[in-house]
Amino acid sequence: QDYYGRELQKSEDLKTNACTTSARPHCKVVRDALERVHEEVVARYYGCGLVIPECLSSCRILDLGSGSGRDCYVLSQLVGEQGHVTGIDMTEGQVEVAKKHIAYHMDRFGYRKPNVEFVHGYMEKLADAGLADESYDIVISNCVINLTPDKRAVMREAFRVLKPGGEMYFSDIYASQHLSETVQKHRVLWGECLAGALYWRDLYSIAEEVGFSPPCLVTASPITIGNTELQDIIGDCRFVSATFRLFKVPSGSRTGPGQVIYNGGIVGHERELVFDANFTFKEGEVVDVDAEMAAILQSSRFAEEFLIRAGGTNATALQGCCC
Repeated sequence: QDYYGRELQKSEDLKTNACTTSARPHCKVVRDALERVHEEVVARYYGCGLVIPECLSSCRILDLGSGSGRDCYVLSQLVGEQGHVTGIDMTEGQVEVAKKHIAYHMDRFGYRKPNVEFVHGYMEKLADAGLADESYDIVISNCVINLTPDKRAVMREAFRVLKPGGEMYFSDIYASQHLSETVQKHRVLWGECLAGALYWRDLYSIAEEVGFSPPCLVTASPITIGNTELQDIIGDCRFVSATFRLFKVPSGSRTGPGQVIYNGGIVGHERELVFDANFTFKEGEVVDVDAEMAAILQSSRFAEEFLIRAGGTNATALQGCCC
């Protein structure tokens, strides 16, 4: 709270590039939405990676660790006036910045009433903030899960508030090994999103334990520290900024491999949908998918965007991380 509320006043105050890595260019729809976000909100943004999923019209979205609200205001435009975006953050100063600009953005977007709200609270305790079971289509977070010592609690709460078929789409920092106690207790490294980084293999075990589908890697970028003093403390551990997507697939949805054809109807991705590092769907093209991906597409908000049929001749594509 102190690091993000007082010590950092703008993104240039960060001491490493861990929180400013961008893994993939935004499509034009997202770029246009970003240009309409207030400059103070953008200046106080400390996220990493890409956390703008596709197929968002009329969705209800929760942003964990929403900070100054940059991603929320972008998503506000993409879900439309019939959708809704909730941001929750533990740093009161950041929540105040986000709230201050609600009227400005609603006026700029031409909305009659706000479709965003910002809540002061903890992502490990969403129930305390009044967030109900199965109330969101999508949960996002941008480089914040590393800031909590209890990753399992965050994942459990995200799973709880998601509707069946819902998605957790999030970027974060991952480590190539378990971190030493010296690194974990280093104040600046914690604030810079490195000391709390999850050993990347642990993401898979936690996701399975909570009930999510196996993590689908979307993008990954190596992180360079660029600070000799901090690099010496870290040693030979390597870090990556990665975006993953997890789905709350209803029990009984997993039947077997299949073949899918993308209809091409998603705004900004009409000709091609890059779903993750393993699956790219081109309009009208038949793609063999494994049982896990077939269940994800059939049970999620993507179901209406695909023609899905059982069976497949080569449904052996691998799911998961390429770290």
